[in-house]
Order: sequence, then C-alpha cells, then structure tokens
Amino acid sequence: MTTTLRRGPRAALITLLLSVALSGCSMLSGDDTDPTAEPSGTPSPTATETPYDSQFTRDGTFQSHIDINGVDFVYTLYPTKSTPRTNEWYPKGNKFFSFTFQAYDLDRALRDPYRTKRKVYLEQIRVTSVTKTAQGRGTATPYRLDAEARRITFDPEPITTKYGMIITSPKGAFELRNQKIRPVPLDTRGIDLMFTATVWVQESPGSDRFTKREIKQTVPIAIFESTKPTQVARIPVNAN
Repeated sequence: MTTTLRRGPRAALITLLLSVALSGCSMLSGDDTDPTAEPSGTPSPTATETPYDSQFTRDGTFQSHIDINGVDFVYTLYPTKSTPRTNEWYPKGNKFFSFTFQAYDLDRALRDPYRTKRKVYLEQIRVTSVTKTAQGRGTATPYRLDAEARRITFDPEPITTKYGMIITSPKGAFELRNQKIRPVPLDTRGIDLMFTATVWVQESPGSDRFTKREIKQTVPIAIFESTKPTQVARIPVNAN
C-alpha cells in the first residue's frame, strides 16, 4: 500500500511532463496554416533595399577581368572619400568615383622580367552613361568622358609611344580620380556607365607589330529614392 502511494504521484508527474513536452514540440514544429507566416524566400522589403542590381553599390567597388588572347584587361571602380557611402547615393547632388584600367600578360608569371611580357598601350578612353527608372531606360546622361588617355591620367609623366600610354602591369596603369556624376531626375533608380578603351596590344614580347582593340565594360550603379541631396564631403586635392 505504501509502495502504491509513492508510485502514484510519480506516475502522474511523468504523465504531466510528457504532456507538456509533446505540447511544446507541437508549438515549435511550425503550423503551415498559421495566417501570419510568410512564404519562404520572400523577405520583407527594407528602406535600404537596393533599387538596381549593382556590384559597385553592394560591395563598394567594382572589378572586371576581360581575357582576350591571354591578356587580362582589368577595370576597377570605387567611390571616393567625398561620397563613400554608396547606399546614400541619391538623385540630387553630385556623386564621385575613381577608376583604373590595367593589362596583365597571363602568358607570363607575375614576377617574370618585364621585358618578357607583351606591352599594351591605351590610346583613348571613352565613357558614356544612361539613367534607369522603374519604367525602364531614362534620358539623362550624368557622366561623359572622351579623351586621349595620356593627357588625363593621374600620372603627369606616363610612359608613352605613338600608340598611347603603357598600361601593362606592373609598370603601367591608367588612373582617373574624383570623377563627378551629376544630379539626375528624381525617378532615377540606377545609372549605367559604359566604358570603351581603345588599346594597342603587342603581338609577342619584343615585337614591333601591334593589334588595335576596343575593350568595353558596363558598370551598373544604384540610385536610392530620396528628395534630399547626396552629401558631399570636402577632401584634400590628392585624396582618392
């Protein structure tokens, strides 16, 4: 009799714990009939959601590698310190970026003597632009460039020949700093920058024969909806 009384409460306690545990499992399992549940893979929109797909905006930099006959042409773009926060690039106000353009002879190792690498010369650099709206292509052209490369590159004394300035790494590189993208219409949600570099590529190391090519690249940039202007900070003249 005494044994029965001791076991009775213990059995009741075990039954109660099992009931609570099973109830908890049911609560944690997730009921697909819950009217408040959101479909998987459909995140709620946020104020900082990128309005236009852009590596430049998302990563704070853009770099492309274009391989032509074993020569790697590399465009690199990044915002300058005057407007560094790409998620705060709005239609109003100026926005600033810098970019470089180089070539690498992939047929040679990076540490091979420079004389063993094919030389590439940049003659002309041209950039056009177009805006993008929620309805499609816009009409504004907030940035434009068309110039002889050796006359505008950051280096005041680039290595040059009749073909242009040398851009074969590591001795040569084209660099342009603090380029201004002008204000755009308020319905703008993106900007495409279209680059075209006219280059001369040496056929083989030491050869006096060169082939002319155009190296093209489009860089998308997101523009966030706002009526306030993009904030521009003052930076030293030699800043990037």
